[in-house]
Amino acid sequence: MGKSLLSVRELRAGYGAVTVLKGVSLEVGEGTITALLGANGAGKTTLMRALVGLVPAESGSIELAGEDMTPWASSRRVEAGVALVPEGRLVFPDLTVEENLRIGGYVRHARRRLAAGLAEVFDHFPILKERRRQRAGTLSGGEQQMLAIGRGLMARPRLLLLDEPSLGLAPKMAQTMFALIAGLNRSGLSILLAEQDVATSLRIAAHAYVLENGSRVMEGPAAALRADPRIRASYLGL
Repeated sequence: MGKSLLSVRELRAGYGAVTVLKGVSLEVGEGTITALLGANGAGKTTLMRALVGLVPAESGSIELAGEDMTPWASSRRVEAGVALVPEGRLVFPDLTVEENLRIGGYVRHARRRLAAGLAEVFDHFPILKERRRQRAGTLSGGEQQMLAIGRGLMARPRLLLLDEPSLGLAPKMAQTMFALIAGLNRSGLSILLAEQDVATSLRIAAHAYVLENGSRVMEGPAAALRADPRIRASYLGL
């Protein structure tokens, strides 16, 4: 996998008395796409929320570039370079595209280069530049997903967490979205991708983990998992 950027060790987390993650461990290599696979209810979203501090860890550890960020508040994790694009996009519908993006650039190190950040997002997503003065709620689903990713990029993250970015998108738009994600990775961004589209995720990822009922049940190079009979039978319908 090469040099590790994110290291999660035996993480247990959940909601109140309900423990969802039951000792999950994983690594995200520097400059790679790592896929997090599993059915609804497997624990993918809870893991993503735990990584950014929205769900507290019951036990275990989360390290970013060797530094333990388990006790950190969400704001400090964002300042350190971890940005989450949540499931369901959650853009601000009554604000313009540009206003949504500017909100994403509120962290200290990003505020200093706000104009440059906007220009970079518009380079990645030219349609957002065309729509910059349009209210976000009037965008198509695919455009809103681009906006949500663009807002995450405005924080200038070292690690981008993408939770179900293809959810609710038409197949053609979903494939466009995956191509954009692969392009972001080629520019050097490290990405943890939680997805139900297993086939496409394994095509663009370097490494992958499979969660079931809050536990890690499989992991390995994406190409090896793509060829694994269990993955082919359970997730690819082959």
